[in-house]
Amino acid sequence: MNAFNIHEFIASHVTGRATSFFQPDIEHKKILLQNEIENRSVLVIGGGGTIGSNYIKSLLQFKPAKLVVIDNNENALTELVRDIRSTPGLKVPENFITYPINFSSTIFNKIYQFHKPFDIVANFAAHKHVRSEKDIFSVEAMLENNLLHAHKLMQLLEKEKPAHFFCVSTDKAANPVNIMGATKKLMEEMVLSFAASLKCTTARFANVAFSNGSLPDGFLNRIKYNQPLSVPSDVTRYFISPRESGDICMLASILGNSGEIYFPKFEKTQLSGFLNIAIELLQALGFEADICASETEAREKSVLLAKGSRKYPVYSFISDTTGEKLYEEFYTQQETVDLNSYHSLGIIKNSATHSHQNIDNCMADLKSLFKKASIEKTEVVQLLSHYIPTFDHLEKGASLDAKM
Repeated sequence: MNAFNIHEFIASHVTGRATSFFQPDIEHKKILLQNEIENRSVLVIGGGGTIGSNYIKSLLQFKPAKLVVIDNNENALTELVRDIRSTPGLKVPENFITYPINFSSTIFNKIYQFHKPFDIVANFAAHKHVRSEKDIFSVEAMLENNLLHAHKLMQLLEKEKPAHFFCVSTDKAANPVNIMGATKKLMEEMVLSFAASLKCTTARFANVAFSNGSLPDGFLNRIKYNQPLSVPSDVTRYFISPRESGDICMLASILGNSGEIYFPKFEKTQLSGFLNIAIELLQALGFEADICASETEAREKSVLLAKGSRKYPVYSFISDTTGEKLYEEFYTQQETVDLNSYHSLGIIKNSATHSHQNIDNCMADLKSLFKKASIEKTEVVQLLSHYIPTFDHLEKGASLDAKM
């Protein structure tokens, strides 16, 4: 595995792109990006994750003067510092500091007041995985992070206005079938409800190949420990590289008009299956995939890997977990879409359906619900459905925690 390069594998086997899909628009808007980023002050929340850290790398090409990074994962921030200071071509500003805290804490408010004003604020702190939906406790934590904490941040920014505010969304916000997607759709509505008083944008995009916590990233960890792979055979996704995730967020956070949602202009032929990625990854590492019919069979066969076997057990199954969408879409038929303004980006315009007051009411309803001594997940689904008519919750009674 010493000669294996994950970035080269992503380019050759996952995205099929040696250069960033968004590079044409970066080149075309280079002067604008330079004017809006160079010598500016930047705050990145959730900057230790894959998308947030690559957003920072994309920004650093345009030389901001100040960079403050918040993340509740101390180890991720440590790696971020080491990574960007070790990457050729990145100009890390002298005024650069990271804080391992939660952006909902009172300490965050103190940090914001100390370091303000900020020209650019970007928020990547969110529950992003479908597996976050398990029971009422995991659901409440997700809604608290994705909505209540984000709303508190928006109220702060309305008073201390940056020139640009960006909050990352997901393709799963389009016609959501899981609670995570529904929270991100409501997050979009929340951001857009502030668009008249604060320049704010967001972006929906595809799976980030081998991002932290993703299924492909799990493949690498399983292989590291000679453990079997577990892969759904019927799920397809659009994929972008980690670098591309930073590029689209950088473009979306600076370009365009307040209230716009950006997405990549992919063709349906660019969809990939997780099983194919697993098989090709194993081939690149010198293994042959051995498709197994059960977790038990896969675990038993994995013992042979320590004895030098080059046949790698892969448990392949039909997806049966709650909220798992088998396909991806970036916009709905009800949304107004601009496909002509950019080479690689589409724009969803005028998609807000809720007023500032409606969003405040929604946040109040959530807080009231969570004050009850005991609530059911169905109550949360009902509340979200009230504010998101397109939310069609796909409940199967199974969580990814039940999978290998």
